[in-house]
Amino acid sequence: MFDLLQIADSLTKATQQMAGDANGDGHLSFFELLTMGGWIMIPLGIMLLLAVYVFAERSIAIRNATKIDGNFMNIIRDHIVSGNVTAARSFAKNTSNPVARIIDKGIQRIGKPIDSIEKSMDNVGQLEMYKLEKNLGILSVISKAAPIFGFVGTLVGLMQLFSRINNSNEFEVGTIAGGIYTKLITSITGLVIGLGAYLAYSYLNTQIDKTANKMEAASSDFLDVLQEPTR
Repeated sequence: MFDLLQIADSLTKATQQMAGDANGDGHLSFFELLTMGGWIMIPLGIMLLLAVYVFAERSIAIRNATKIDGNFMNIIRDHIVSGNVTAARSFAKNTSNPVARIIDKGIQRIGKPIDSIEKSMDNVGQLEMYKLEKNLGILSVISKAAPIFGFVGTLVGLMQLFSRINNSNEFEVGTIAGGIYTKLITSITGLVIGLGAYLAYSYLNTQIDKTANKMEAASSDFLDVLQEPTR
């Protein structure tokens, strides 16, 4: 038992020395914990900030794209069935969302074959999907790159630790365990950032799929309206 307490005490002291316990109170603050990871924490921090920015920016953009008036298609239907195409296009043009832009393209093609109208609307739909998916790949890259960076940081740190031990011939358990403890910070940080980026990517993809379903439903409704008899 006494040996275990000595080892634990040595581990604590070695960890604090390597981490630079600034205030010497025996407790590591969050900032002190982060500095234990070394230079590799800088690119990991950049990845974290980039992931947060992309998630926030895409969330706002997708949320705005999904704001569709429940009566939008009803109003479009009433204008077209009554023969007031100009009013229908004006209403669609003044509504800023992907569904309205797809419908506006369909209204512009009224008078042409249904297949031609549908193809034009599909092309606009693809462009709108590209806009929604803008920068989304960054989250996917971060979700894979952050854990790798963290693991590399840990390996580099361990190499430095064992090189220092080899040169100084220090084989104290506390020094070795404390060094390993500090270097594992990068792996943990990388995994946490990667997991967060993956969850953010999956969430945004789900929201984009919901928006795509709304666009497809609106396109289908519009094509049905064109085949209704005018009043």
